[in-house]
Amino acid sequence: MTKTSKVGIGIALVSVGTWFSLASTGMAQAATPPSSTSTARAAMRTLDTDADGTIDLKEAKKAAEWHFGALDTDHDGTLDPKESAAAGITASEFSKFDVDKDGTLDKAEYWALVRARFRAADRDHDGMVLTQELATSEGGALLAVLQ
Repeated sequence: MTKTSKVGIGIALVSVGTWFSLASTGMAQAATPPSSTSTARAAMRTLDTDADGTIDLKEAKKAAEWHFGALDTDHDGTLDPKESAAAGITASEFSKFDVDKDGTLDKAEYWALVRARFRAADRDHDGMVLTQELATSEGGALLAVLQ
């Protein structure tokens, strides 16, 4: 292995280590890499059911309900920490949105988390998320709980 490839591997490991460090402190959403523009466009085609070029809360809720069902692998109507981790939900987010502190997220708690991520992605606060907003780190975090 050359010195250059060892440096490249070292940088990659530091980057991954930094992300995991942030994830363990509940700051992973801030460290979520932005979605690519092509990913954002593809997501928009899927999620924008009325084809108006935006995702509104109604469309987000429909997608979130479907995704909740896909994440709920034990089909008990709730998400445990392991199931929610598949949607990029950090331990601190889980704790914050688990308002009844039963160790799971029910559909209402999950929807509250989705709404919070929607508001963060909606940078101009117009109640709609555009493709450009999906291509941000906040948009990537929103997509993680919608698909």
